[in-house]
Amino acid sequence: MRDLTGKRYWLIGASEGLGRALAEQLSRMGVELILSARSADRLQALADDLPGKASAVAVDISDTASVRAAAEEIGEIDGMVFLAGVYWPLKATEWDPDQVEMMCDVNFTGAARCVGAVLPAMVARDRGHIVLTGSLSGFRGLPGASGYAPSKAGVMAMAESMYADLRKTGVDVQVANPGFIKTRLTEKNDFDMPFLMEPEEAAREMVELMMSDGFKRSFPSVFASFFRLGQFLPDWAYYRIFARG
Repeated sequence: MRDLTGKRYWLIGASEGLGRALAEQLSRMGVELILSARSADRLQALADDLPGKASAVAVDISDTASVRAAAEEIGEIDGMVFLAGVYWPLKATEWDPDQVEMMCDVNFTGAARCVGAVLPAMVARDRGHIVLTGSLSGFRGLPGASGYAPSKAGVMAMAESMYADLRKTGVDVQVANPGFIKTRLTEKNDFDMPFLMEPEEAAREMVELMMSDGFKRSFPSVFASFFRLGQFLPDWAYYRIFARG
């Protein structure tokens, strides 16, 4: 069981939704937080509202120089949680190059930039904690997710590869794979979203993962089982179930 009290964590993508809910819960637990997103004003307002010690550092994760500058300003941390992401529902028949590239650049390459800004120092001191946010949509390709699903699959694969390399070191790697969370991103969907979670509920799942010794948590559990099963289905069965349109 990992004790987070008194530790210093960098939350990237903290200004709203799951990131904001996680910041509120970690702050109540006595975690010192550095909050990052693009909006400095919203970050500072959140930092001022939190019960514990918190500061705001604006960052553009699509810009390597911005990420490196933020990491240098922040200094040594105990952990980093990557929650940033963008999303548009997008069918391949309606391909939007700008939206696809932004989902890939923010969701996956942005995660790689942030990991690259903190991991070498953690490896050097043989101590640290990195938590990445994947998605149930990353287990296998889904209709209407031509940009989002592969960007999250990349994050999940990166976490798995990092875990393989680091699991016998002092640097811990974890990945959280949530389903639908009620945020401004999922408001774009015009389809039913089973097991839709409130951000606070999803944040509790994240905290439980972070405090545990486990590597991965996919939630909500019943919905996640459905997606995991899909990995083992042959193509003809999978697409008949998941892409019936």
